[in-house]
Amino acid sequence: MQNILKKIPKIDKIINHSLLDGLCKKLLTKIAKQKIEILREDVLSGKVCDVDESSIAQEIKKAYENVLEPSLKPLINATGVILHTNMGRSLVSKTLLQRASKVICNYSNLEYDLDKGKRGERYEHVSNHLKQLLHVEDVLVVNNNASAVFLILNTFAKRKEVVVSRGELVEIGGSFRIPEVMKQSGAKLQEVGATNKTKLSDYKEAISPKTAMLMKVHQSNFSIEGFSESVDFKQIQTLAKAYGLIDYFDVGSGYVGELPYNLGNKEPSLEQILSCDPSLISFSGDKLFGSVQAGIIAGKKELIARLKKNQLLRMLRVDKITLALLEESIKAYLQEEYELIPTLWMLHQSVEKLEQRALHVRSFVGENICDVVHSQTYMGGGTLPNRTFATIALHVKGKAVNLERQFRKHGIIGRIENDKFLLDFRSILPEFDEDLGKTIKIIAKEFE
Repeated sequence: MQNILKKIPKIDKIINHSLLDGLCKKLLTKIAKQKIEILREDVLSGKVCDVDESSIAQEIKKAYENVLEPSLKPLINATGVILHTNMGRSLVSKTLLQRASKVICNYSNLEYDLDKGKRGERYEHVSNHLKQLLHVEDVLVVNNNASAVFLILNTFAKRKEVVVSRGELVEIGGSFRIPEVMKQSGAKLQEVGATNKTKLSDYKEAISPKTAMLMKVHQSNFSIEGFSESVDFKQIQTLAKAYGLIDYFDVGSGYVGELPYNLGNKEPSLEQILSCDPSLISFSGDKLFGSVQAGIIAGKKELIARLKKNQLLRMLRVDKITLALLEESIKAYLQEEYELIPTLWMLHQSVEKLEQRALHVRSFVGENICDVVHSQTYMGGGTLPNRTFATIALHVKGKAVNLERQFRKHGIIGRIENDKFLLDFRSILPEFDEDLGKTIKIIAKEFE
Protein backbone atom coordinates (compact mmCIF):
# COMPACT_ATOMS: atom_id res chain seq x y z
CA MET A 1 0.00 0.00 0.00
CA GLN A 2 2.82 2.40 0.88
CA ASN A 3 4.39 1.81 -2.53
CA ILE A 4 1.10 2.67 -4.22
CA LEU A 5 0.71 5.82 -2.11
CA LYS A 6 4.21 6.92 -3.15
CA LYS A 7 3.12 6.71 -6.80
CA ILE A 8 0.45 9.38 -6.27
CA PRO A 9 1.89 12.53 -7.88
CA LYS A 10 2.12 15.83 -6.06
CA ILE A 11 -0.29 18.58 -7.05
CA ASP A 12 2.35 20.91 -8.52
CA LYS A 13 3.61 18.07 -10.70
CA ILE A 14 0.31 16.70 -11.99
CA ILE A 15 -1.05 20.12 -13.01
CA ASN A 16 1.98 20.52 -15.28
CA HIS A 17 1.34 17.22 -17.08
CA SER A 18 1.44 17.54 -20.89
CA LEU A 19 -2.24 16.51 -21.12
CA LEU A 20 -3.13 19.63 -19.13
CA ASP A 21 -1.12 22.15 -21.14
CA GLY A 22 -2.90 25.46 -21.76
CA LEU A 23 -5.51 24.98 -19.04
CA CYS A 24 -6.08 27.45 -16.19
CA LYS A 25 -3.68 26.49 -13.36
CA LYS A 26 -5.88 27.90 -10.60
CA LEU A 27 -8.90 25.81 -11.59
CA LEU A 28 -6.68 22.79 -12.32
CA THR A 29 -5.16 22.99 -8.83
CA LYS A 30 -8.58 23.00 -7.19
CA ILE A 31 -9.77 20.00 -9.21
CA ALA A 32 -6.47 18.14 -8.80
CA LYS A 33 -6.60 18.49 -5.00
CA GLN A 34 -10.07 16.96 -4.98
CA LYS A 35 -9.11 14.09 -7.28
CA ILE A 36 -5.85 13.30 -5.43
CA GLU A 37 -7.66 13.26 -2.08
CA ILE A 38 -10.30 10.85 -3.40
CA LEU A 39 -7.56 8.69 -4.95
CA ARG A 40 -5.65 8.58 -1.65
CA GLU A 41 -8.79 7.44 0.20
CA ASP A 42 -9.47 4.76 -2.43
CA VAL A 43 -5.90 3.43 -2.08
CA LEU A 44 -6.19 3.28 1.71
CA SER A 45 -9.54 1.49 1.50
CA GLY A 46 -8.22 -1.03 -1.02
CA LYS A 47 -10.46 0.10 -3.89
CA VAL A 48 -7.43 1.07 -5.99
CA CYS A 49 -4.46 -1.26 -6.30
CA ASP A 50 -2.31 0.73 -8.72
CA VAL A 51 -1.74 4.34 -9.79
CA ASP A 52 -1.01 5.68 -13.27
CA GLU A 53 -0.05 9.34 -13.67
CA SER A 54 -1.45 9.68 -17.19
CA SER A 55 -4.79 8.23 -16.09
CA ILE A 56 -4.94 10.72 -13.20
CA ALA A 57 -4.20 13.61 -15.59
CA GLN A 58 -6.89 12.34 -17.96
CA GLU A 59 -9.41 12.21 -15.14
CA ILE A 60 -8.50 15.73 -14.02
CA LYS A 61 -8.87 17.00 -17.58
CA LYS A 62 -12.30 15.39 -17.88
CA ALA A 63 -13.40 16.97 -14.59
CA TYR A 64 -12.04 20.33 -15.79
CA GLU A 65 -14.06 20.11 -19.02
CA ASN A 66 -17.20 19.13 -17.07
CA VAL A 67 -16.86 22.20 -14.86
CA LEU A 68 -16.69 24.46 -17.93
CA GLU A 69 -19.43 22.65 -19.83
CA PRO A 70 -22.15 25.29 -20.43
CA SER A 71 -25.51 24.68 -18.86
CA LEU A 72 -27.33 26.65 -21.56
CA LYS A 73 -26.96 24.89 -24.92
CA PRO A 74 -28.31 25.62 -28.40
CA LEU A 75 -31.04 23.26 -29.57
CA ILE A 76 -32.88 22.57 -32.80
CA ASN A 77 -36.56 22.99 -32.02
CA ALA A 78 -38.29 20.39 -34.18
CA THR A 79 -41.49 20.25 -32.09
CA GLY A 80 -43.35 22.58 -34.46
CA VAL A 81 -44.20 24.90 -31.54
CA ILE A 82 -42.67 28.23 -32.53
CA LEU A 83 -42.98 29.95 -29.14
CA HIS A 84 -41.80 27.00 -27.08
CA THR A 85 -41.60 28.35 -23.51
CA ASN A 86 -39.17 25.64 -22.38
CA MET A 87 -36.80 26.49 -25.22
CA GLY A 88 -36.68 30.26 -24.91
CA ARG A 89 -39.71 31.32 -26.97
CA SER A 90 -38.85 33.94 -29.64
CA LEU A 91 -35.51 33.81 -31.44
CA VAL A 92 -33.31 36.84 -32.08
CA SER A 93 -31.97 37.13 -35.62
CA LYS A 94 -28.21 37.22 -36.02
CA THR A 95 -28.53 40.42 -38.03
CA LEU A 96 -30.32 42.25 -35.22
CA LEU A 97 -27.86 40.85 -32.68
CA GLN A 98 -24.98 42.20 -34.79
CA ARG A 99 -26.62 45.61 -35.00
CA ALA A 100 -27.27 45.67 -31.26
CA SER A 101 -23.70 44.56 -30.48
CA LYS A 102 -22.46 48.05 -31.38
CA VAL A 103 -24.18 49.28 -28.22
CA ILE A 104 -23.89 46.16 -26.08
CA CYS A 105 -20.13 45.81 -26.52
CA ASN A 106 -19.34 49.49 -25.97
CA TYR A 107 -20.08 52.29 -23.55
CA SER A 108 -23.32 53.99 -24.54
CA ASN A 109 -25.66 56.84 -23.69
CA LEU A 110 -27.89 54.43 -21.74
CA GLU A 111 -28.58 57.03 -19.06
CA TYR A 112 -26.63 59.97 -20.46
CA ASP A 113 -28.24 62.93 -22.25
CA LEU A 114 -25.86 63.83 -25.09
CA ASP A 115 -27.54 67.19 -25.70
CA LYS A 116 -27.52 68.36 -22.08
CA GLY A 117 -24.36 66.60 -20.97
CA LYS A 118 -25.95 65.15 -17.85
CA ARG A 119 -27.87 62.12 -16.58
CA GLY A 120 -30.65 60.97 -18.86
CA GLU A 121 -33.38 58.32 -18.81
CA ARG A 122 -32.76 54.81 -20.13
CA TYR A 123 -36.33 54.32 -21.37
CA GLU A 124 -36.32 57.24 -23.79
CA HIS A 125 -34.32 55.30 -26.40
CA VAL A 126 -36.85 52.49 -26.83
CA SER A 127 -39.91 54.63 -26.13
CA ASN A 128 -39.31 56.96 -29.09
CA HIS A 129 -39.30 54.07 -31.55
CA LEU A 130 -42.18 52.28 -29.83
CA LYS A 131 -44.33 55.42 -29.92
CA GLN A 132 -43.70 55.62 -33.65
CA LEU A 133 -44.64 51.99 -34.15
CA LEU A 134 -47.70 51.85 -31.88
CA HIS A 135 -48.94 55.45 -32.29
CA VAL A 136 -49.39 55.99 -28.56
CA GLU A 137 -48.68 58.85 -26.19
CA ASP A 138 -46.02 57.06 -24.18
CA VAL A 139 -44.54 53.66 -23.32
CA LEU A 140 -42.54 52.02 -20.56
CA VAL A 141 -40.54 48.78 -20.70
CA VAL A 142 -40.00 46.46 -17.71
CA ASN A 143 -38.46 42.99 -17.49
CA ASN A 144 -41.56 40.93 -18.38
CA ASN A 145 -45.33 41.22 -18.70
CA ALA A 146 -45.95 39.83 -15.20
CA SER A 147 -43.86 42.76 -13.92
CA ALA A 148 -45.91 45.13 -16.04
CA VAL A 149 -49.16 43.84 -14.52
CA PHE A 150 -47.73 44.05 -11.00
CA LEU A 151 -46.40 47.60 -11.48
CA ILE A 152 -49.67 48.89 -12.93
CA LEU A 153 -51.80 47.38 -10.17
CA ASN A 154 -49.45 48.53 -7.42
CA THR A 155 -49.32 52.08 -8.81
CA PHE A 156 -53.01 52.68 -9.46
CA ALA A 157 -54.95 50.19 -7.35
CA LYS A 158 -53.09 49.64 -4.08
CA ARG A 159 -55.72 49.09 -1.36
CA LYS A 160 -58.38 49.68 -4.02
CA GLU A 161 -60.59 47.39 -6.07
CA VAL A 162 -59.94 46.08 -9.59
CA VAL A 163 -62.88 44.56 -11.44
CA VAL A 164 -62.03 41.45 -13.49
CA SER A 165 -64.16 38.77 -15.15
CA ARG A 166 -64.05 35.32 -13.50
CA GLY A 167 -63.40 33.87 -16.95
CA GLU A 168 -60.13 35.82 -17.13
CA LEU A 169 -58.53 34.87 -13.80
CA VAL A 170 -55.79 32.99 -15.60
CA GLU A 171 -52.83 30.98 -14.40
CA ILE A 172 -49.74 31.30 -16.61
CA GLY A 173 -46.61 29.13 -16.65
CA GLY A 174 -44.91 28.32 -13.36
CA SER A 175 -48.18 28.58 -11.36
CA PHE A 176 -48.30 32.39 -11.55
CA ARG A 177 -51.93 33.36 -11.10
CA ILE A 178 -53.57 36.73 -11.76
CA PRO A 179 -55.37 36.72 -8.36
CA GLU A 180 -52.06 36.12 -6.57
CA VAL A 181 -50.26 38.82 -8.56
CA MET A 182 -53.07 41.23 -7.65
CA LYS A 183 -52.85 40.27 -3.99
CA GLN A 184 -49.10 40.82 -3.85
CA SER A 185 -49.46 44.18 -5.61
CA GLY A 186 -51.81 45.40 -2.89
CA ALA A 187 -54.85 45.58 -5.18
CA LYS A 188 -58.16 44.01 -4.20
CA LEU A 189 -59.75 41.66 -6.69
CA GLN A 190 -63.44 42.16 -7.47
CA GLU A 191 -64.59 39.14 -9.47
CA VAL A 192 -67.62 39.53 -11.73
CA GLY A 193 -69.71 37.26 -13.93
CA ALA A 194 -69.45 33.50 -14.21
CA THR A 195 -66.60 31.36 -15.51
CA ASN A 196 -68.22 31.04 -18.94
CA LYS A 197 -70.32 34.21 -19.11
CA THR A 198 -69.66 37.81 -18.16
CA LYS A 199 -71.83 40.74 -19.22
CA LEU A 200 -71.16 44.48 -19.25
CA SER A 201 -73.82 44.88 -16.56
CA ASP A 202 -71.67 42.69 -14.27
CA TYR A 203 -68.86 45.24 -14.48
CA LYS A 204 -71.24 48.14 -13.93
CA GLU A 205 -72.86 46.61 -10.86
CA ALA A 206 -69.45 45.93 -9.29
CA ILE A 207 -68.30 49.57 -9.46
CA SER A 208 -68.13 51.24 -6.06
CA PRO A 209 -66.32 54.22 -4.46
CA LYS A 210 -63.40 51.81 -3.82
CA THR A 211 -63.03 50.86 -7.50
CA ALA A 212 -59.86 52.10 -9.23
CA MET A 213 -59.75 50.08 -12.42
CA LEU A 214 -61.65 47.90 -14.87
CA MET A 215 -59.26 45.24 -16.14
CA LYS A 216 -59.43 42.80 -19.04
CA VAL A 217 -57.01 39.84 -19.19
CA HIS A 218 -56.08 37.79 -22.24
CA GLN A 219 -57.09 34.15 -21.80
CA SER A 220 -53.56 32.77 -21.98
CA ASN A 221 -53.12 28.98 -22.42
CA PHE A 222 -56.85 28.26 -22.64
CA SER A 223 -60.10 29.25 -24.34
CA ILE A 224 -63.75 29.04 -23.34
CA GLU A 225 -66.01 27.60 -26.04
CA GLY A 226 -69.69 26.77 -26.35
CA PHE A 227 -72.22 28.52 -24.08
CA SER A 228 -70.03 31.52 -23.31
CA GLU A 229 -69.94 35.29 -23.46
CA SER A 230 -67.32 37.93 -22.74
CA VAL A 231 -67.22 41.71 -22.90
CA ASP A 232 -65.28 43.49 -25.61
CA PHE A 233 -62.52 45.77 -24.33
CA LYS A 234 -64.04 48.79 -26.10
CA GLN A 235 -67.20 48.39 -24.00
CA ILE A 236 -65.16 48.07 -20.81
CA GLN A 237 -63.20 51.17 -21.76
CA THR A 238 -66.37 53.21 -22.41
CA LEU A 239 -67.80 52.16 -19.04
CA ALA A 240 -64.54 53.00 -17.25
CA LYS A 241 -64.46 56.50 -18.77
CA ALA A 242 -68.08 57.12 -17.77
CA TYR A 243 -67.12 56.48 -14.13
CA GLY A 244 -63.70 58.17 -14.24
CA LEU A 245 -61.83 54.87 -13.85
CA ILE A 246 -58.70 53.48 -15.48
CA ASP A 247 -59.25 50.88 -18.18
CA TYR A 248 -56.44 48.37 -18.53
CA PHE A 249 -56.00 45.47 -20.95
CA ASP A 250 -53.39 42.83 -20.10
CA VAL A 251 -53.01 41.70 -23.71
CA GLY A 252 -50.42 39.07 -22.82
CA SER A 253 -49.16 38.47 -26.35
CA GLY A 254 -49.55 41.48 -28.61
CA TYR A 255 -48.70 41.43 -32.30
CA VAL A 256 -48.17 44.00 -35.04
CA GLY A 257 -49.67 43.54 -38.51
CA GLU A 258 -51.68 40.48 -39.44
CA LEU A 259 -51.59 36.79 -38.54
CA PRO A 260 -51.79 34.14 -41.29
CA TYR A 261 -54.05 31.11 -41.62
CA ASN A 262 -57.04 33.01 -40.18
CA LEU A 263 -55.41 32.85 -36.75
CA GLY A 264 -56.07 36.50 -36.04
CA ASN A 265 -59.85 36.61 -36.25
CA LYS A 266 -60.18 36.07 -32.48
CA GLU A 267 -56.96 37.80 -31.53
CA PRO A 268 -57.07 41.58 -32.08
CA SER A 269 -53.79 43.16 -33.13
CA LEU A 270 -52.09 45.89 -31.12
CA GLU A 271 -53.20 48.35 -33.78
CA GLN A 272 -56.86 47.35 -33.29
CA ILE A 273 -56.63 47.52 -29.49
CA LEU A 274 -54.79 50.85 -29.47
CA SER A 275 -57.26 52.39 -31.93
CA CYS A 276 -59.66 52.45 -28.96
CA ASP A 277 -57.29 54.89 -27.23
CA PRO A 278 -57.06 52.87 -23.97
CA SER A 279 -55.73 54.16 -20.67
CA LEU A 280 -53.14 51.38 -20.47
CA ILE A 281 -52.26 48.07 -22.10
CA SER A 282 -49.35 45.71 -21.54
CA PHE A 283 -47.91 42.81 -23.53
CA SER A 284 -44.86 40.54 -23.77
CA GLY A 285 -41.90 41.43 -25.94
CA ASP A 286 -40.89 37.81 -26.56
CA LYS A 287 -44.14 36.22 -27.71
CA LEU A 288 -46.01 37.23 -30.87
CA PHE A 289 -44.11 40.52 -30.89
CA GLY A 290 -41.09 38.33 -31.65
CA SER A 291 -38.35 40.09 -29.71
CA VAL A 292 -36.63 39.67 -26.33
CA GLN A 293 -38.26 39.04 -22.95
CA ALA A 294 -39.78 42.29 -21.76
CA GLY A 295 -43.03 43.76 -20.51
CA ILE A 296 -44.18 46.62 -22.73
CA ILE A 297 -46.66 49.11 -21.24
CA ALA A 298 -48.36 51.59 -23.58
CA GLY A 299 -50.97 54.25 -23.03
CA LYS A 300 -51.63 57.70 -21.62
CA LYS A 301 -48.61 59.88 -20.93
CA GLU A 302 -49.75 61.01 -17.49
CA LEU A 303 -50.29 57.41 -16.37
CA ILE A 304 -46.89 56.28 -17.69
CA ALA A 305 -45.34 59.21 -15.80
CA ARG A 306 -46.89 57.94 -12.57
CA LEU A 307 -45.57 54.44 -13.25
CA LYS A 308 -42.05 55.86 -13.64
CA LYS A 309 -42.29 57.43 -10.18
CA ASN A 310 -43.07 54.09 -8.50
CA GLN A 311 -40.01 53.00 -6.48
CA LEU A 312 -40.60 49.41 -7.63
CA LEU A 313 -39.58 50.35 -11.16
CA ARG A 314 -35.89 50.18 -10.29
CA MET A 315 -36.34 46.52 -9.32
CA LEU A 316 -38.25 45.76 -12.51
CA ARG A 317 -36.16 47.69 -15.02
CA VAL A 318 -34.43 46.12 -18.01
CA ASP A 319 -30.71 46.21 -18.77
CA LYS A 320 -28.86 47.66 -21.75
CA ILE A 321 -28.72 44.31 -23.57
CA THR A 322 -32.50 43.92 -23.54
CA LEU A 323 -33.05 47.55 -24.52
CA ALA A 324 -30.55 47.36 -27.40
CA LEU A 325 -32.06 44.17 -28.84
CA LEU A 326 -35.63 45.38 -28.35
CA GLU A 327 -34.83 48.67 -30.07
CA GLU A 328 -33.38 46.85 -33.09
CA SER A 329 -36.51 44.69 -33.31
CA ILE A 330 -38.73 47.78 -33.25
CA LYS A 331 -36.60 49.45 -35.93
CA ALA A 332 -36.97 46.31 -38.07
CA TYR A 333 -40.75 46.65 -37.76
CA LEU A 334 -40.60 50.34 -38.68
CA GLN A 335 -38.57 49.51 -41.81
CA GLU A 336 -40.82 46.51 -42.61
CA GLU A 337 -37.88 44.10 -42.32
CA TYR A 338 -40.19 41.34 -41.19
CA GLU A 339 -37.73 38.65 -42.24
CA LEU A 340 -35.59 39.78 -39.28
CA ILE A 341 -38.35 38.77 -36.84
CA PRO A 342 -37.88 34.96 -36.82
CA THR A 343 -41.14 34.29 -34.97
CA LEU A 344 -43.19 36.01 -37.65
CA TRP A 345 -41.07 34.56 -40.45
CA MET A 346 -41.65 30.99 -39.26
CA LEU A 347 -45.35 31.60 -38.68
CA HIS A 348 -45.84 32.99 -42.20
CA GLN A 349 -43.99 30.17 -44.00
CA SER A 350 -46.33 28.42 -46.44
CA VAL A 351 -46.98 24.70 -46.23
CA GLU A 352 -45.58 24.39 -49.76
CA LYS A 353 -42.21 25.86 -48.74
CA LEU A 354 -42.03 23.67 -45.66
CA GLU A 355 -42.78 20.61 -47.79
CA GLN A 356 -40.00 21.50 -50.25
CA ARG A 357 -37.50 21.64 -47.40
CA ALA A 358 -38.71 18.37 -45.91
CA LEU A 359 -38.49 16.63 -49.29
CA HIS A 360 -34.96 17.95 -49.76
CA VAL A 361 -33.83 16.54 -46.41
CA ARG A 362 -35.57 13.22 -47.14
CA SER A 363 -33.78 12.96 -50.49
CA PHE A 364 -30.48 13.39 -48.67
CA VAL A 365 -31.37 10.84 -45.97
CA GLY A 366 -33.26 8.27 -48.03
CA GLU A 367 -36.94 7.41 -48.42
CA ASN A 368 -36.48 4.16 -46.51
CA ILE A 369 -35.57 6.13 -43.36
CA CYS A 370 -38.30 8.77 -43.20
CA ASP A 371 -41.58 9.97 -44.70
CA VAL A 372 -42.94 13.48 -45.26
CA VAL A 373 -46.25 13.97 -43.43
CA HIS A 374 -48.85 16.73 -43.16
CA SER A 375 -49.79 17.66 -39.61
CA GLN A 376 -51.10 20.41 -37.33
CA THR A 377 -49.25 22.43 -34.71
CA TYR A 378 -49.76 25.17 -32.10
CA MET A 379 -48.15 28.58 -31.65
CA GLY A 380 -47.21 28.02 -27.98
CA GLY A 381 -46.20 30.45 -25.25
CA GLY A 382 -49.80 30.79 -24.08
CA THR A 383 -50.69 32.54 -27.35
CA LEU A 384 -53.54 31.65 -29.71
CA PRO A 385 -54.88 28.99 -27.31
CA ASN A 386 -56.37 25.88 -28.96
CA ARG A 387 -55.74 27.34 -32.42
CA THR A 388 -54.03 24.86 -34.73
CA PHE A 389 -52.48 25.52 -38.12
CA ALA A 390 -50.98 23.39 -40.87
CA THR A 391 -47.40 22.20 -40.86
CA ILE A 392 -45.06 19.68 -42.46
CA ALA A 393 -42.90 17.14 -40.63
CA LEU A 394 -40.56 14.24 -41.29
CA HIS A 395 -41.65 10.97 -39.74
CA VAL A 396 -38.47 9.14 -38.81
CA LYS A 397 -39.20 5.40 -38.93
CA GLY A 398 -38.59 3.36 -35.82
CA LYS A 399 -39.71 3.16 -32.21
CA ALA A 400 -40.79 6.69 -31.31
CA VAL A 401 -39.66 6.68 -27.67
CA ASN A 402 -36.16 5.48 -28.54
CA LEU A 403 -35.82 7.94 -31.42
CA GLU A 404 -36.94 10.86 -29.24
CA ARG A 405 -34.26 10.00 -26.71
CA GLN A 406 -31.51 9.63 -29.33
CA PHE A 407 -32.32 12.87 -31.12
CA ARG A 408 -32.47 14.68 -27.77
CA LYS A 409 -28.91 13.52 -27.07
CA HIS A 410 -27.90 15.25 -30.32
CA GLY A 411 -29.63 18.50 -29.32
CA ILE A 412 -32.67 18.00 -31.55
CA ILE A 413 -36.07 18.09 -29.83
CA GLY A 414 -38.90 16.53 -31.84
CA ARG A 415 -42.36 15.34 -30.86
CA ILE A 416 -44.28 12.07 -30.72
CA GLU A 417 -47.65 12.00 -32.45
CA ASN A 418 -49.75 8.85 -32.84
CA ASP A 419 -46.73 6.72 -31.85
CA LYS A 420 -44.63 8.33 -34.58
CA PHE A 421 -41.53 10.42 -34.01
CA LEU A 422 -41.80 13.68 -35.97
CA LEU A 423 -39.37 16.46 -36.84
CA ASP A 424 -41.59 19.47 -37.59
CA PHE A 425 -40.20 22.05 -40.05
CA ARG A 426 -42.50 24.84 -38.84
CA SER A 427 -40.07 25.65 -36.01
CA ILE A 428 -36.78 24.69 -37.70
CA LEU A 429 -34.70 27.45 -39.27
CA PRO A 430 -33.52 26.54 -42.82
CA GLU A 431 -29.88 26.95 -41.80
CA PHE A 432 -30.23 23.77 -39.72
CA ASP A 433 -31.69 21.55 -42.47
CA GLU A 434 -28.26 20.15 -43.40
CA ASP A 435 -27.36 19.38 -39.76
CA LEU A 436 -30.75 17.76 -39.33
CA GLY A 437 -30.20 15.49 -42.30
CA LYS A 438 -26.74 14.44 -41.10
CA THR A 439 -28.05 13.63 -37.63
CA ILE A 440 -30.91 11.54 -39.06
CA LYS A 441 -28.34 9.50 -40.98
CA ILE A 442 -26.16 9.00 -37.90
CA ILE A 443 -29.07 7.85 -35.72
CA ALA A 444 -30.47 5.64 -38.48
CA LYS A 445 -27.14 3.78 -38.59
CA GLU A 446 -27.22 3.32 -34.82
CA PHE A 447 -30.58 1.57 -35.13
CA GLU A 448 -29.53 -0.73 -37.99
